Amino acid sequence: MSMASQLHLMATISIFLFILTFSSGSFAQYPPSPGYFPGSKIPSLSFDQGFRSLWGPQHQTVDQGSLIIWLDQYSGSGFKSLHPYRSGYFAAAVKLQPGYTAGVITCFYLSNNEDHPGNHDEIDIEFLGTTPDKPYTLQTNVYMKGSGDGNITGREIKFHLWFDPTQDYHDYAILWNPSEIIFFVDDVPIRRYPRKSDVTFPLRPMWVYGSIWDASSWATENGKYKADYSYQPFVGRYRNFKLGGCMADGPESCRPPSTSPSPSGGLSHQQVSAMEWVQSNYLVYDYCQDPKRDHTLTPEC
Repeated sequence: MSMASQLHLMATISIFLFILTFSSGSFAQYPPSPGYFPGSKIPSLSFDQGFRSLWGPQHQTVDQGSLIIWLDQYSGSGFKSLHPYRSGYFAAAVKLQPGYTAGVITCFYLSNNEDHPGNHDEIDIEFLGTTPDKPYTLQTNVYMKGSGDGNITGREIKFHLWFDPTQDYHDYAILWNPSEIIFFVDDVPIRRYPRKSDVTFPLRPMWVYGSIWDASSWATENGKYKADYSYQPFVGRYRNFKLGGCMADGPESCRPPSTSPSPSGGLSHQQVSAMEWVQSNYLVYDYCQDPKRDHTLTPEC
């Protein structure tokens, strides 16, 4: 092979490797540092220290410190905290399944649905399954007291992520205190939901849950793609649980962890900048901006 041919071949290989590297996400943008990491202030718990199986016990196991739950054609699985809380910082490191996961929901959330069926409060982190050619969607949601007939208004804000959540564990957290709810990914705030009135803010004690289940009717592109059990089992992995909160029956003097370095609470300027960056680059749906929604039901918009 001539020198010119060798140089041409090397150039072709270099271009191919560059394209491959770029498409794999190595050049993905990452958010600026929030400067403060509330999760680092709270000790991690094992599953047994903070939770118990709620349903589908035959579809969950603990292996080397990680809780593994899975969905197949017979059942999904869920777990629940040992205690209810009235505020706090609640987190878990989660690793999602790659490949075809359409119709499948893997989630970590707060709820009092068992205490107030049809009239409950809920704060959700939900991973909406997908097809192999598209990224996972992280859906955040807040519910307040249903109408009593099960008709509860969701307040969904959805994001894509700046990393592949199937490759490693990442920390996902909910900070809920009497004045605001903040959602975090790796301690980067992605959404803040302030208490503008008692009507639009959850105030009753809630338990901490996690589960994996079939939501084919709506989870992936509004139900376009369903769960395909030829790809079963669908697996969710959880570890490094954090329950830094005030229990419902705890002393009134209990205060939830701070979200920022400021003694007065609230996000710092650096945290707000990181959150705004995420929302500018990775937010894919905001219920307040949806013209199809009845915004008389969501006055906070």
